[in-house]
Amino acid sequence: MKQTAAVIAVVVLLTLTSPASAAADRSHVRPSSPAGDGLPFSGGVRVGDTLYLSGDIGLDGDNKVPATAKEEARLLLDSIKATLESAGYTMDDLVTVTIYCSDVKHYADFNEIYRTYFSKEFPARAFVGAGTLLFGARFEMQAIAVKR
Repeated sequence: MKQTAAVIAVVVLLTLTSPASAAADRSHVRPSSPAGDGLPFSGGVRVGDTLYLSGDIGLDGDNKVPATAKEEARLLLDSIKATLESAGYTMDDLVTVTIYCSDVKHYADFNEIYRTYFSKEFPARAFVGAGTLLFGARFEMQAIAVKR
């Protein structure tokens, strides 16, 4: 009888910690699906306490790239912040960030704006010179956040 109870306990434990149960704990931010006519990706996917953010760019209200790198950086970071907040996260929950940049000469302008979005330690980060980006953007940012 004790062996049966132990086997049942192990099966229950394995079921609760299996990848299948992690998949059940998945939710989407600004979801899109193959059946819809939206973009072919979701804004983010949350699994457990981790939120994986899709790449985002900083377009103005007319879906245009703004005139200055600083304004584009601000729009981009506002968009990232809004996506995080819609899932219950903050900028300080970011653990890693990758910024793709059309020309690394914009590094200082981006950093000047970027610094103002955090109140705690900065996340790990890469700033990658990437050449041409969608819609002529200067920056695209992709990130991962984990609840503090």
